[in-house]
Amino acid sequence: MKHRLIQSPIIYIVGMKATMSFNTISEDTGKLARQFMPRLKEVKNRVDDNMLSLQNHDNFDYNNIPPTMTFEKWIGVEVANLNNVPEGMETLTIKSGKYLIIDFKGAMQEFVKNWHYLHSQWLPNSEFELDNRPHFEKLSPSYNPMNAVNEEEIWMPIK
Repeated sequence: MKHRLIQSPIIYIVGMKATMSFNTISEDTGKLARQFMPRLKEVKNRVDDNMLSLQNHDNFDYNNIPPTMTFEKWIGVEVANLNNVPEGMETLTIKSGKYLIIDFKGAMQEFVKNWHYLHSQWLPNSEFELDNRPHFEKLSPSYNPMNAVNEEEIWMPIK
């Protein structure tokens, strides 16, 4: 699988979060995005125009995830600093570390299949091991889950 490996600096995020499970992720992510998107322009000091769809798990282990396990889901943006956080939004700081970046182009259904393949087959047979930091997708400004084709970057923390 085509990928890039980077050493990421500290990443600062401003956005909104909710607790959800894999059983409810599709519906709950949509609700969270509909809360955040109308307020997007309130966030200052953005580093780019991308959105982040982030999953913050405690000790993520793909092979031992019950569908009801809960985790933090974030919709947000990367910022240069955590000054001037809009009321009702929260912050997250991701410590520096290595990330494996995989470019994805396709429909939402293909993304889900690809995500499962990456965690169930590709990653266990690669030289990489997951690290216990947030996983996220960088979504371009044109991203829309209703599009037939979207482009995004899948960021997987590794050690």
